[in-house]
Amino acid sequence: MFERVLSFLRDLPAGVGTHASTDDPRVAASALLYHVMNADGVRQDVEWERFKAVLAESYSISGAELEALAAAGERADNEAIDLYAFTSVLKRHLDADARKAFIGLMWEIVYADGELHELEDNTVWRVAELIGVERRDRVEARRKAAAKAPGATGTSSDE
Repeated sequence: MFERVLSFLRDLPAGVGTHASTDDPRVAASALLYHVMNADGVRQDVEWERFKAVLAESYSISGAELEALAAAGERADNEAIDLYAFTSVLKRHLDADARKAFIGLMWEIVYADGELHELEDNTVWRVAELIGVERRDRVEARRKAAAKAPGATGTSSDE
């Protein structure tokens, strides 16, 4: 299933460049992943590297194209007043399985530093609600990501 999601994400229209907008699903995804990375107010190098790795793997990009997408996501998140602009784009472009997988990618970034902060947990919860991912799927994705993160700490209100 994960390969199907990656394939679907790769097939989304590319629009990262000078005219990148939040209507571009790649920018919307990048902005949400960037947002969860910064939810706790601390951007660690390991989180930034995981953020870029997720983008590179999801969209089969590297180099300048990867840097442009990461920068577009950062810029879009910094300019946004809420998450709806991004989540509405993803909800329109991703099917149910792809939305669940996207929540899994968010959890991977959350656990990149081995810690779960309550603001990160809340951010993933809000995004999941907005894109229509049910609680049990969100919790299962969190558990899978936590199991892959050695030394992960923190608890969630979902347990």
